[in-house]
Amino acid sequence: MPTKAEQTERTRAALISAGRTLFAERGFAATSTEELVRTAGVTRGALYHHFRDKRELFEAVYEDVERGLAEEVTRSLEGTSDALEVLRRGSDAFLDACLDPAVQRIALVEGPSVLGWERWREIDQTYGLGMVQLALQAAMDAGAIRAAPVEPLAHVLLGGLMEAAMLLAASPDPRQARADAGAAVAVLLDGLAAPARTPARRVSRRR
Repeated sequence: MPTKAEQTERTRAALISAGRTLFAERGFAATSTEELVRTAGVTRGALYHHFRDKRELFEAVYEDVERGLAEEVTRSLEGTSDALEVLRRGSDAFLDACLDPAVQRIALVEGPSVLGWERWREIDQTYGLGMVQLALQAAMDAGAIRAAPVEPLAHVLLGGLMEAAMLLAASPDPRQARADAGAAVAVLLDGLAAPARTPARRVSRRR
């Protein structure tokens, strides 16, 4: 028999799972609390025990999506210690993950508008922007890329990746858009490479 703590965690996880499904399918505004508790298989009281309101549940869902993205990026880096290759693999993993319609809608489309810019940026600092800054600093320290102010460079690179991901979301052929975006990002990263390094060449291709 599960303990009270285990049951509490299961209920919270069920609500987040239901939120992810419904917010991805219908969007935040079109999802009612009645649908959320019915899909999660819990009571309305359980919803408000864990979350103040629907927006707070969305925030938990958004963080769950961002955490999943960060984990996918981290897995993609296994087996390499080359600082520039870390940036390349991490960028590719992010774009691959953004082929998921749920990620597109929750992380790219609805996140900033539902959470507000300040809270959205605060969460992003922990996951996306924070990871990019660390990877860029490590690459500069290793002499793999040109020296530049890290924080603005991280904003520029992540901004480019986010815009590329939005192209995937809007494209009638997301996989070709993914290949094209990957080629464009590779050009940007090759431009950051320190002069002594030979950039890896890439071409746009269907996956």
